[in-house]
Formats: sequence, structure tokens, C-alpha cells
Amino acid sequence: MIDPRAIVDPSAVLADDVEIGPWTVIGADVEIGAGTVIASHVVVKGPTKIGKNNRLFQFCTIGEDCQDKKFMGEATRLEIGDNNIFREACTVHRGTTQDNSLTKIGDGNLFMVNVHIAHDVMIANNCILANDTNLAGHVHIGENAILGGASQVHQFVQVGCHSMCGTGSIVLKDVPAYVMANGNSAQPHGINSEGLKRRGFSADDIRVLRHAYKLVYRNGFTVEEALLALKPLVAQSSAVSAFIDSLQLSRRGIIR
Repeated sequence: MIDPRAIVDPSAVLADDVEIGPWTVIGADVEIGAGTVIASHVVVKGPTKIGKNNRLFQFCTIGEDCQDKKFMGEATRLEIGDNNIFREACTVHRGTTQDNSLTKIGDGNLFMVNVHIAHDVMIANNCILANDTNLAGHVHIGENAILGGASQVHQFVQVGCHSMCGTGSIVLKDVPAYVMANGNSAQPHGINSEGLKRRGFSADDIRVLRHAYKLVYRNGFTVEEALLALKPLVAQSSAVSAFIDSLQLSRRGIIR
């Protein structure tokens, strides 16, 4: 299952059925779970833990030192969950001590060609990052978020769950949960209704979320005023809670 032309550090811990292609390098302090397939010409450096049933295509670089002048070679980490796909030439860097020393990726994500995930990024589950998307340091991406091709996300930005950023979006502030965004800089364009339908949200949930969106973006409220108006909507749909959370947890301010 390991091509004889691959280089695997003796300290690496690999499940018995891991497949590794030719000219791939697996470094020290790397752990790779069962069912993971790594193509040719891939580099994985540690400390890195990769879960089960992941697929890494050719020319990926996983667990490399970060691009941060403050980084001085500290033993920071990268953790990747299960069932992720990294297409050709993706790059993922480990964390820094300026944050939690950790870059972390959940389960079931698709990273298309040439996606870059910088230090200290946190990505939840079932996200899609299309070709040439770049996440700067400390970015957080919520579950089921979609970033269109060549999206660029500023450091410390949070992209909420079930949100969608269109192709070429320049995201400089936080995108609340469920919101569609597009442009340079990214602006809000309603609720991701079609995506929510595909994921099983009811018509009532979507109706209430549309109303919640209008309270934030159409009524002239400040965020603080909108939060007060949003709280009663939780009784109509529990989905509003994630929308409220994304507003309350915003660090850079939301796109407006």
C-alpha cells in the first residue's frame, strides 16, 4: 500500500491500509488514519494528525510551517478529521502560539484545486472551498459553508454556518450564518434559501430566517437593536439561534 519510492519517517504512525503514492514524503510526528489515500508528490509534515478515509491528491502540502514572521519553529499542530478531500496543490499550515497552536479541519469537507488554509484556521464539517480560495490566518468557517472559486478571506474573519460566498468574493468582515455574500468587498444578498432547502430546512424555518435577515439588514437597526428584535424569533424557529450566535460572536463586525 506504500509505494517503495515514497519516503516515510520511521516515527510516522500509519494505519495498515493507508495508501501512499510514489515520491510522497511523510515526515516525523505524523499520524494517518485508516482508509486514507495519499497520491504521488505529496508532502505531509508534523505534528499532524489526519483521520480516516481522507483523500489527498498530488502536489498537496499538508502541515507545513506557517507564513508568519512571528513563527519561530514552535511545535504547533494540524488536526484533520475524516472523509475530507484535498484536490491538487492544496496547502494547509499548522497553527501558531499567538492563537491555540492549532489549525483544525473537521469532517466531510471538499477543498478544490489550489486552496490555501493558513495558520490557526478552524473549519467545521461539510464545507466546500472552490478552486483558488485563500483563507488567511485565524479564519473560522462554520458547518456547510460554501466559498466560491478565488474567494479571499481576511485574517480573523468568521464565515457562518450554511452561508455562501460567491466566486471572487473579497471577505473583509464576518459573514453571518445563512447569509449569501458576494463582491469586493463582499456584501450581503439575502438568505441562502436554496442551500437550506437542499439540507432539509423546512419552509417555516426559511420564512423565519428571511424575517431575521430583514431585521438586521433592512430595518436600519444597529446590530445591538437587531439582536433584541431577533430573540423572540427563536420560539418560531430554533434555526435563528445560529444566526444570533454569529452576530454575537463577531470579532470584526459583520458585512453590511
